[in-house]
Amino acid sequence: MRMRNKPWAMDFLKENNHIVDVDGSYKNNIKEFFNNDNDIHIEVGTGMGQFITTLAKENPDINFVGIEIEKNVLIRVLEKVLEEGLTNVRLLLYDANLLDEYFNEDEVSKIYLNFSDPWPKNRHEKRRLTYESFLSQYKKILNDNGTLQFKTDNRGLFEYSLISLNQFGTEFLEVNLDLHDEEDEDNIRTEYEEKFSSKGFKIYKIVIQF
Repeated sequence: MRMRNKPWAMDFLKENNHIVDVDGSYKNNIKEFFNNDNDIHIEVGTGMGQFITTLAKENPDINFVGIEIEKNVLIRVLEKVLEEGLTNVRLLLYDANLLDEYFNEDEVSKIYLNFSDPWPKNRHEKRRLTYESFLSQYKKILNDNGTLQFKTDNRGLFEYSLISLNQFGTEFLEVNLDLHDEEDEDNIRTEYEEKFSSKGFKIYKIVIQF
């Protein structure tokens, strides 16, 4: 996601270093960042923060980590966290290609991939968040009972992900071809999910274990 550059963004993030890690200060030590041993759930690519902040409000005993590489996006998430007074959310200005360098092995209980960039060109396949190199990282940092939840409106990315996940040898716990047809009351919509659904796009969902 690209937004207009805000020259003050980095200063704002650094001023709130009790919530945001911009320089890897808590690499391999995320529990110290929260100062507790609660389960850790991570969202790779935060959007504007509606999903992770709603989850955090509904699950105060779970630690949520939002990972975003674009500082101008992350400030919007931070604003929501501050507005809601959430104490169980931490944000990382970080490259998802290096997840297994930040988190310890078996440290994470759940990973969310919401409406990731589909990178439709073949030459960009390795950038897709369900490409095998990313799956290897997820497997490494998830604990034995950990799950990966994926949602998209992009049928091409959905079909690609089904194949990639199957070839990787994952166990499919849920495959939903039209999530909003009979929407589960537990489903939390992202900003993009609401936007795409209102335009008539089907929402696809996959949940797997490694």
